[in-house]
Amino acid sequence: MIIPRWLRAQIVPTSLQFRLTLELVTISILGLGTVAIWAAWQMEQNLVAAHKQTLEYIALRFPDQLELYSEMGSIEMGLDRTIERVARPGLMVWVQGENGQVLAQSVQEQSTATLIGDVNQMPTVPNKPQVVRFGDRNIVLCGTPITLQGQTVGKLYLSQDITLDQRKLNASLWGLFWVSMVAIVLLMVTISQRIRRAMQPLAAMSQVASAVSADDLSGAQLQLQQAPAEILGLAQAFNAMLLRLSGAWEQQRQFVGNVSHELRTPLTVVVGYLQSLLRRGTHLSAYQQQAIETATAEAERTIRMLEDLLDLARADSGHLHFRLNPVSLNTLVAEVAAMSEAVSDRPIPCQAPPEDLVVCADQDRLQQVLINLVDNGIKYSAPDQGVVLRLERGEGVGIIHVCDRGIGIALPHQQRIFERFYRADEARSQQGTGLGLAIAKSLIEGMQGRLTLRSQPGKGSTFTLSLPLWQTHG
Repeated sequence: MIIPRWLRAQIVPTSLQFRLTLELVTISILGLGTVAIWAAWQMEQNLVAAHKQTLEYIALRFPDQLELYSEMGSIEMGLDRTIERVARPGLMVWVQGENGQVLAQSVQEQSTATLIGDVNQMPTVPNKPQVVRFGDRNIVLCGTPITLQGQTVGKLYLSQDITLDQRKLNASLWGLFWVSMVAIVLLMVTISQRIRRAMQPLAAMSQVASAVSADDLSGAQLQLQQAPAEILGLAQAFNAMLLRLSGAWEQQRQFVGNVSHELRTPLTVVVGYLQSLLRRGTHLSAYQQQAIETATAEAERTIRMLEDLLDLARADSGHLHFRLNPVSLNTLVAEVAAMSEAVSDRPIPCQAPPEDLVVCADQDRLQQVLINLVDNGIKYSAPDQGVVLRLERGEGVGIIHVCDRGIGIALPHQQRIFERFYRADEARSQQGTGLGLAIAKSLIEGMQGRLTLRSQPGKGSTFTLSLPLWQTHG
């Protein structure tokens, strides 16, 4: 059986909705099936019981009627008139004498003779009506001795063919079966939809949890209307957890900012003394000079990291100010490409449209971001590969693409690549502090822009900056 793709997408065997639906539908099928089977059995028993009662009544009243009609004539005439009186469709009545000769019967047909022959071949004929099967027919049969004025006349046989009634009953039961199947399908759809509606608050909670980030913890709240009390309690606990996380994250930001500020000054002093020692260290050995140079480089790297942390702390607190002015992207990108080529000795081609793209940005901050992105592209590319800077105009924005052909970034890491201290793989963990992209994103968003990434492992990455175009008034 081929299941449509849209249906396969909705059927998740491990989901709570699927399990609840399956369990409830199974219980419903078992319940309806049990009731249907019992009802069918009861209807068949009632059908057979009704015919048995009819035959018992006829057998009980037959001698009295025979005696009444025999007083008006011979016994043979009394038998014929009594049988004619009790005869009805589907009922066969005959009387056999002690020698097995048929004294009277209700109808003269081939089927009657066949039935009489079949009954005569039976070892015993039940005195009480019982269901007997002859070929493909079901017969309610009984045989009762008849006495008239103390003398035995013969044996009365009553046979009611219930085959047609049973077929009608079976047809009705099959109709009930198909109606039950339709009812089960409708019930399954109804239960599934009802469970889906009941699970919507949990789906909303999952969406909020997957979409929330450290930057919007304080504003992320789960709003549920008319949800069950259990889910409302869970939503309230979820919101309280977000508030606690927001508070903890804010305390961590303040702590990092304070520590960075307190450490930067003494480290700057240390670097100053180390640089002074290098300038005046004419009597230092080669080993001592190398050690001081290493210490100076590490101290300067630590200061740069602290400055990055301070920038992030200022951006988080809203104290990072931008001098927004018209900036020519064509000129700025060409300058960044020239500087990067001179430092890295790599080709940095720049592709720009003929018209000048002027955006609203802080030129120094934008230059800092571009240098960082170009530097990243060079770090993670092969020695003979460069980085391409491409400009284009979008709808109300100027767009810069920073393209490299480096190692690329796997899809699971792309969602977190802009997080602080996050590194996608071991190769990236060997260089940098893990703050560059986080700072770049904060700076671009502080200028009302966007920074996005498209990457494919082994084929390179493309960082895209979008900034609003400068609007001239006048």
